[in-house]
Amino acid sequence: MSGNGSRRRTGVLSRLRKRVRESFLVVPFLGIVAGWTLATAAVVADELIHELGTRLEWLDVADLWFFRATAEFGASAKDAVQTMSSAMLTFIGVVFSITLVALQMAGGQLSPRILRLYVESWVTKLTLALFLCTFLYTLRMQREYGPAPTSQDSVTPYVGYALAMGFVVASLAMFVVYVHSTIRLMRVTHVLDLVTAETLRMLPSRWVRGPAVDPPEEPAGNPSVLDGDADGDAASRSAAERPEWGPDDPGGVLVHNGPSGVLQAVHLDRLVALARAEDVCLRLVPRVGDYLPTGAPLFRCHGGEPRRRSELRRCVDVGADRTMEQDVAFGLRQLVDIAARALSPGVNDPTTAVQALDRVEVVLAGLLTQPLGDQRHRDHDGTVRLVEPVPTWSELLDLALTEIRVYGAASPQVSRRLVALVADLLLLSPPSRRPALERQWALLHEAVADAVPDDRAQRFALTPDRQGLG
Repeated sequence: MSGNGSRRRTGVLSRLRKRVRESFLVVPFLGIVAGWTLATAAVVADELIHELGTRLEWLDVADLWFFRATAEFGASAKDAVQTMSSAMLTFIGVVFSITLVALQMAGGQLSPRILRLYVESWVTKLTLALFLCTFLYTLRMQREYGPAPTSQDSVTPYVGYALAMGFVVASLAMFVVYVHSTIRLMRVTHVLDLVTAETLRMLPSRWVRGPAVDPPEEPAGNPSVLDGDADGDAASRSAAERPEWGPDDPGGVLVHNGPSGVLQAVHLDRLVALARAEDVCLRLVPRVGDYLPTGAPLFRCHGGEPRRRSELRRCVDVGADRTMEQDVAFGLRQLVDIAARALSPGVNDPTTAVQALDRVEVVLAGLLTQPLGDQRHRDHDGTVRLVEPVPTWSELLDLALTEIRVYGAASPQVSRRLVALVADLLLLSPPSRRPALERQWALLHEAVADAVPDDRAQRFALTPDRQGLG
């Protein structure tokens, strides 16, 4: 029972983290709450200091260095707080305007898919949160104290004004950091590096899951099929261990009854535990990244009719957009989109396409040794409990190269970089992955031959060059 509770809490925390990361509402709203809370705490602290100084006749609070320094600018502090309040409102407008301009430029010049980098940027969220916090704090200080204290019995806002000055200094520093971060996000090379780094971080956790996962073979007949698992288990696996899915399988189909959306993530460990408890084997029908309409098949059930259907449905996350949590193909899709837009006639920027191909090669090199194809997830007894569809090496290679080859065949800068990319991967790849690369090599030569009729120009366009044309 404790294990189920732990898995449930983990699932809730995972969803909460994802909602906070993808939302532009939570962190700024927390800044508003923090501003009001800190202002209240500062008022209470100043009242306590005033009361302490009144009761303890031997303690002259005004003689202490911090409070004396604060009192010296007490008369001008109110004017400073008023200036801070109006300035913060202006800063908030500037931040919002810069963010909108950056979003518009990124969506128009790079790809709408990379707008998530701006929405998920913690620098932007924290900057807006700090500005809102400072604005509300200074507003509360103005309302609480009004004119600067003149009588002996008045409460001097030592803590209140000191915190206000601290907030201003922090806001100015954060604004510099925000401008620096936004300028970097507007550079195509930085965006490409971010997408590449996210994709590479996903690879170890996507397939390597210890003894619970048996790295599978790719489907038979695929030219890029692996020659078996690293430990040889796949080649010797009996036919009885390989679930066959027919229309008459007992248990049938479990459909998605939630809102339509993109399958963003699958909680694999929870699904394996539930399948073990039900003594069934599940096959996930859609891939991560597929659009999942209401009423579409979600799981094929083999070996019985599952009773805990609602729990099984809660093991998948469905949202509006693809994410970089488990969707390796989405990382390649973003890189390819940037290259394809750069090669469009309206932009005609092959250098950006070459820069995107540099990162595509990095991702493909990282995928060379990964166990692609359907993933068979086993319980602790070694029984297959979940079969998860994952793109094969050949499919990922098609995703990475096809569109760029079609759009850039006539550009020698792009074709030369493509030739160098395929040649490098052929040198690195195991024998089982070479046929798919050789097919890409042949398709590239055919595309260049169709786009460049002259033989000498063809030879030039098919010369490997990692810089394209330098």
